[in-house]
Amino acid sequence: MLIQLKELAKKGETVHIDETIDLTDVLQHRSDVLSFGPLHVHLHARYMTEDDVAEVGGQLVVDVEQPCARCLTPVKQTLEIPFDETFALVADESEPEDEEDETHFVTDEKIDLKPFVVENVLLALPFVPLCDEACQGLCPTCGANRNQQACDCKHEKIDPRLAGLADFFKE
Repeated sequence: MLIQLKELAKKGETVHIDETIDLTDVLQHRSDVLSFGPLHVHLHARYMTEDDVAEVGGQLVVDVEQPCARCLTPVKQTLEIPFDETFALVADESEPEDEEDETHFVTDEKIDLKPFVVENVLLALPFVPLCDEACQGLCPTCGANRNQQACDCKHEKIDPRLAGLADFFKE
């Protein structure tokens, strides 16, 4: 998934990139991802002559299955990830310090978009996936899924600093 800045500038038109990427090498060893599908990339790139930058935008779509953070039930979801990156060509390795925007400065005319795409996918993965906002999770005592069955376990915890007061009110 390469774009060439000089060719993009010469064309003066939008270039569309539609590809499917296999994320096996990226996601197969992650314990927070049970299964995943291929990544569908729908991007467009255009060269902005007034700013002398290349803008790449679009959408990334991937199906993932993760365990619920509360009850461990598998949660399938389709992630639709917006992609918006800006690239500028510089003559040497040093980046201009006066730039406040999030422009990626590159020294090579060819830009491999795959690392930027993978980074956006990894950042978009839910940190705490939930099967439902009202998920009750697992019982910490017996391990029962409280969404499926109620348990009779007592979950009263007394702060050890106040344990002496518990005897005071028993009379």
